Amino acid sequence: MLKDKKIPELLVPANNLNILKYAVNYGADAVYVGGKEFNLRSSRGNFSIGELEEGIHYAHKCGVKLYFTLNSIVHDHEIARFRKYLNKLRTIDLDGIIVSDFGALELVREILPDRRIHISTQTNINNYPGVNFFKKLGANRVNLAREINFSDLKNIRDRTNIEIEIFIHGALCISYSGRCMLSKYM
Repeated sequence: MLKDKKIPELLVPANNLNILKYAVNYGADAVYVGGKEFNLRSSRGNFSIGELEEGIHYAHKCGVKLYFTLNSIVHDHEIARFRKYLNKLRTIDLDGIIVSDFGALELVREILPDRRIHISTQTNINNYPGVNFFKKLGANRVNLAREINFSDLKNIRDRTNIEIEIFIHGALCISYSGRCMLSKYM
């Protein structure tokens, strides 16, 4: 269990360089962004490799962390392209990579072994065994399911020794993310 109480990190999304700069200038501790592929923010513009390099330089110059989302499901026919994409990230000093797919997690560990790994809320982690499982797989931070209640959050915090992240504002789904409970009634 992490005994030290820490001030929460204000983590803000950005889908372009201009928004990243606003987030940095107005007090974000960290910003998460997506690239042009392999993330669930793909409909929001996102960063080319060049823009990502510029964004990381700006964020770090201002003392702000930058996390990169690679949280989509990677299919077998995409593995070679995913590996190539990860290799492009080798020279970019990202503070963390956000994943939800087990295969993506393994490839990030293989190709970018020095990068911190954050498990996406899309993984739907609802309990402390799930958190501890991802820690064993090399995760440094786990973003719990958006639907988690405060009592469960406290229980997870008390039974784990890893950074925990939760969404407190924004796209908060009224179901378990990725588990369509209403579709069986339609």
